[in-house]
Amino acid sequence: MAQESPSEKAIRRTALHALHVELGGKLVAFAGYEMPVQYPLGILKEHLHTREAAGLFDVSHMGQLELVGDDPVSAIETMVPGDIRGLDDGTTRYTQLTDDDGGILDDLMVTRDGARLLLVVNAACKDEDIAHIRAGLPAGHELHEFDDRALIALQGPSAATVLSDLGSAGIATMPFMSTTEDTLGNTECRIWRSGYTGEDGYEISCDAGNAEALARLLLSHETVAPIGLGARDSLRLEAGLCLYGHDIDRSTTPVEAGLLWSIGKRRREEGGFPGAAVVQRQIAEGVTRRRVGIQPNGRAPVREGAGLFDEDGAKIGAITSGGFGPSVGGPVAMGYVETRAAEAGTAVQAKVRGKMHEATVARMPFVEQRYYRR
Repeated sequence: MAQESPSEKAIRRTALHALHVELGGKLVAFAGYEMPVQYPLGILKEHLHTREAAGLFDVSHMGQLELVGDDPVSAIETMVPGDIRGLDDGTTRYTQLTDDDGGILDDLMVTRDGARLLLVVNAACKDEDIAHIRAGLPAGHELHEFDDRALIALQGPSAATVLSDLGSAGIATMPFMSTTEDTLGNTECRIWRSGYTGEDGYEISCDAGNAEALARLLLSHETVAPIGLGARDSLRLEAGLCLYGHDIDRSTTPVEAGLLWSIGKRRREEGGFPGAAVVQRQIAEGVTRRRVGIQPNGRAPVREGAGLFDEDGAKIGAITSGGFGPSVGGPVAMGYVETRAAEAGTAVQAKVRGKMHEATVARMPFVEQRYYRR
């Protein structure tokens, strides 16, 4: 879900910065924060460890928000196409902030927690998102930022066992995209069963002052290793998940991006969100381009910006994300192509450094998503 480009503002540090340094993390500027891109284990092994056991990610740079007021559900539905009214208490939905042209300003997670809504937005868009939401709120509503809280993701097939050993037994059977409050060790936490890797896992919010102790407790489990941004990106790419600012932005609509599943039937019919007329027209009439998976036929990765061409040499699109997929054992990518070329199995060519490389339109995800289902 997240755009991660460096900010021009002063570089900030998360509550886990000292731990990253201690663990040998290679720190880089990322969305305005100094964050670990990898640890001594290396990106490839970090990626595989997450798929096979459990990886711990610092995602405290993300924005944690609270929307309160007379009717926060109706207020946020004027800004997003997701069916927030349809959320049961304690459940979460993925959606987008859209503009009047149907373009995506950011993607975010929205949770119904009693009378309030909890939002998690992308780091690079955080300040703009807060300003945008506040500007659109009717009287009687307030948006608060929890800038005193950290956010840690624990992802992988061992994640449920690790948290169950530390907290309540019910953590292991939490439904996907649900939330609860629990105590892990001595730390009070808000826990979501969700993530950005395609694996089963959790995202854990706690007071920033307790974050390092919690991270150390999680890392003390033999199956848990620290994972950096490099593996986070290859994991989400294999899982077919969008990165804001690359695979989605203001030039793309949810329909073009293959995110129509995130817009419920009621919202498709009723509209009432920015760009609804555009989205409804695209649903009815189709779109001229679509986001697709791209599987290069050779071993060389095809990176963002590479042009895509049909077999006759006509340009049909471009790569928006690409790299090596450690679990796939070869290069994987995604991008946009003209609708006529969007069917899985279509042969295409990717232009890299002036040379054409054969590739194939592929279904996403590239690996099986293993979210927990009861």
